[in-house]
Amino acid sequence: MANYPECPVDLLKAEENQVRITAFLVVILISLFLVTRLWLIPGFLVIDFALRAFQYYRVSPLAQVSRALVTLLKIPAKPTDRGPKIFAARIGLAFSVAILASSVYGFTVLALSLGGVLLVFAFLESVLGFCAACFIYPYWKSVIQSFLQK
Repeated sequence: MANYPECPVDLLKAEENQVRITAFLVVILISLFLVTRLWLIPGFLVIDFALRAFQYYRVSPLAQVSRALVTLLKIPAKPTDRGPKIFAARIGLAFSVAILASSVYGFTVLALSLGGVLLVFAFLESVLGFCAACFIYPYWKSVIQSFLQK
């Protein structure tokens, strides 16, 4: 295993500042969930992460809001590779599904713990531009390769 992050690359571009604003909106929503424990919040995030994870950005509510904010605030473009952002959205989808299921089935501590992890990941992306998915990807890739070799 390499000692440096390895990211999935698809050579198509995403708007870095829009992605970071979207991550900040996730921080706000997960924070609201942690305070209110309202299952509708992770339910909404499941839908939104699914739209972004499977590249339906144009209909993702959070992507639309962040796109509007980038335009309104006249934030300069900063293109970045889209691959890591899609992988991160898929991780966010998995976390959101787990948070929603835990919340609905009464596993409150698990739901809050998973929400805390998602909050940290989204915060790191939004404030520092640090993509935790790039550190998870090599492990994911080795698990998939091990599975395919059997």
